[in-house]
Amino acid sequence: MRVLIMGNSGSGKSHRAQALAARHGLVHLDMDTIVWEPGHIAVPRAPEQVHADLRAFVDRHPAWVAEGCYGDLVEAALPHCSELVFMNPGLDVCLENNRKRPWEPHKYASMEAQQSKLSFLLDWVAGYYTRDDAMSYARHRRVFDGYGGNKIEVTTLA
Repeated sequence: MRVLIMGNSGSGKSHRAQALAARHGLVHLDMDTIVWEPGHIAVPRAPEQVHADLRAFVDRHPAWVAEGCYGDLVEAALPHCSELVFMNPGLDVCLENNRKRPWEPHKYASMEAQQSKLSFLLDWVAGYYTRDDAMSYARHRRVFDGYGGNKIEVTTLA
């Protein structure tokens, strides 16, 4: 089982990935951990390093779940996955989930540091359906609609 999960920030990607990893004994990759410089959210690593780390991950593990909002990385991992999941519960859910997000110690030194970025994050999340970049609804929709393998779109969260 190799599951690839994409969607907006706050769409439930991490929650679903963690549940699948626990239920099926899968190795879990949060793509944020390979995209950003360690300990520096929003400081990107060189794209060739990121893609090399993604390739090493999919080559090293026979069973995994990977999740992120990065359309280019999702496309790079597509040939290696057995299922694509598009988390698309709507803007209001994503915004509320980001407001309620618990501390992410693998990303931020403290909850205060995380909260200091919340306003920027909420603005960025709100633009998901209107921008057309690698982390947008438009890109995710194209990837999902163009994928011919097993796939599911999740529009409501349990």
